[in-house]
Amino acid sequence: MRYAPLGLPRPGGSERRGGPVALLGLAVSQTERIYGMRELTRILTLTPRRTGQLKRLGLLHGDSGYTFRDLLALRAAGSLLDAGASVRQMRQALDGLRTRNPGLEQPLAEVRLVLEGGRLLARSDRVKFEPRTGQTVLDLDTPSLEQAAAATLVTGLVRPLAPPVEQAETWFERASEWDGDPAQWDDAVVAYRRVVAIDPTYAAAWNNLGLLLHRMGKYDEAREAYGAALEQDTRCCEAVYNLGSLAEDRGDVDEAVRCYRQALDFSPDYADAHFNLAGALARSGHADEAVGHWQRYLELDAGSPWARIARAHLEVLDPSGEGKESTKE
Repeated sequence: MRYAPLGLPRPGGSERRGGPVALLGLAVSQTERIYGMRELTRILTLTPRRTGQLKRLGLLHGDSGYTFRDLLALRAAGSLLDAGASVRQMRQALDGLRTRNPGLEQPLAEVRLVLEGGRLLARSDRVKFEPRTGQTVLDLDTPSLEQAAAATLVTGLVRPLAPPVEQAETWFERASEWDGDPAQWDDAVVAYRRVVAIDPTYAAAWNNLGLLLHRMGKYDEAREAYGAALEQDTRCCEAVYNLGSLAEDRGDVDEAVRCYRQALDFSPDYADAHFNLAGALARSGHADEAVGHWQRYLELDAGSPWARIARAHLEVLDPSGEGKESTKE
């Protein structure tokens, strides 16, 4: 999930999870953005076990070169695995779809797969079918809004075969296209609200909604949205990080420190959380502790434009460099 191209995250600024336009990779054209493995790991909260499963499915193939379509396919695969689908089951389904329709570039991003009664089925228009044989399983009634919301828990698509306008992923994609342009923030907010109305469990959409509201100065609403993201994903480190940024913007440095610490409890190598925690600690009179976090930030993200700022702080707080060996946590 990606971050709006409004410049790199500012010190003390917010970051967000999920979405199709973001600075998690470099833009190679006006319509295509590329992600690296580091960004995917953060966006999808990949564990070593899940990474291995996705590699066996052929969805992870190196350190870079991933498109938004790949990102959606990875999210869909993760949801299906969480729902109980096996790697073998999914490989057979994907192989069957590719064999029957060679034009599919990324089946998981173009065809909705659902797990029912231990069976992995493909869904198109008003029918479900066995992906390996194409045999129809069952006619479907037109899904209600509640049914559509439930279906999005185990799906991810960019180009639905017959998308209803209420499809959560479709609205998420639209919102993410709009949230990079301040002139379209109101539209993006409406779109994210539609996503969470369809699928209230969509933590990334709640988090992105919160970030937009935060940027628009609607702090109370932003806090509610970040809180909703954490209700749906209690270890959403980006939402906790954003709550820390919000606390700083409201002048509550102690709460910001608490939130940044919690984000690092969830993700110890979260570079931006180390950066902002260091700044908050320095401002609250804990310069010695700040040094370790500045140094850890440099270990994790030495090539970032913010590394120069971290080094400048270290020159002031630790001119002798004596704390250099104490940075790893």
